[in-house]
Amino acid sequence: MAMGLAICFMMLIKLVIALAKIPTTLNTTCVGDIGVLLQFDVYQESCPEAEPIILSWVQSAISEEPRMAASLLRLHFHDCFVNGCDASVLLDDTENFVGEKTAPPNLNSLRGFEVIDAIKSDLESVCPETVSCADILAIVARDSVLLSGGPGWEVQMGRRDSLTASKAAATNNIPAPNSSVATLVANFQNVGLTQNDMVALSGAHTMGKARCSTFSSRFQSPSNSGGPDVNMDFVQSLQQLCSETADSTTTVAHLDLVTPATFDNQYYVNLLSGEGLLPSDQVLVVQDDRTREIVESYAEDPLLFFEDFKNSMLKMGALGPLTGDSGEIRVNCRAVN
Repeated sequence: MAMGLAICFMMLIKLVIALAKIPTTLNTTCVGDIGVLLQFDVYQESCPEAEPIILSWVQSAISEEPRMAASLLRLHFHDCFVNGCDASVLLDDTENFVGEKTAPPNLNSLRGFEVIDAIKSDLESVCPETVSCADILAIVARDSVLLSGGPGWEVQMGRRDSLTASKAAATNNIPAPNSSVATLVANFQNVGLTQNDMVALSGAHTMGKARCSTFSSRFQSPSNSGGPDVNMDFVQSLQQLCSETADSTTTVAHLDLVTPATFDNQYYVNLLSGEGLLPSDQVLVVQDDRTREIVESYAEDPLLFFEDFKNSMLKMGALGPLTGDSGEIRVNCRAVN
């Protein structure tokens, strides 16, 4: 029954995307001097059940815990920012191998690995060694956004899975929650994304939660986290929440207090009211005139935000993929074959 609904829903997604006239031509992205290609409908012949299976699992996971939508979307971000979208973020540590899960931006923070495991297990039973873990992450990210009320888009596929990971790159490349605008722009430009992409992709913080330890500077030094635009009522409410427990690594707050489980443009409205949770969110309106202009445009026009977000997701999803004979198709996303 769930699978049948997923297939019907996937057909609806295709129709919506077609009506939106999203281009379905090949996208070329250059990594160094090598041109690599991702394509649409890669699994149409080899595993036509792939997208409906993935959608069904994502639907189930979000229905059980709405926060999981943000967690699954975040996995794709943290994967692509470290040596490209190659599922390196999913590799477990072993005696002879150090993965990325214990890097500071990921440790006790990333979630949803069990959902990816379930999806991969299901796909392996239907289409063995066909659908890569990296492609699963990209599709899961799209489905999480769409099922939460956000835009849909055709996912480019054809990524292969890495044989390695880099804890050091995960530590250095993933934007920190206390970053300035200049640092955020540099982080994004280092992987080939623009300032506009940065502001659009930051809109993913319209869903999910964050630990007190990631935004404690918002109330410890409010004068440094918003200047004249600081919302003291909001800051004090955060301080009260986080003071109720001694463990700042477990207490969490909604990134968007107004519509915490809905993918919409409320995040940008919140920023203009001084209610950005993370310091790296609030700086978008207080440190740089251009980023503030973009925030204002998204706060006023949700459709503009949706369009820019999906285009930036396609750009990010095309960062440094392994294709052709590079990498492999993992049987278990947590370990190389």
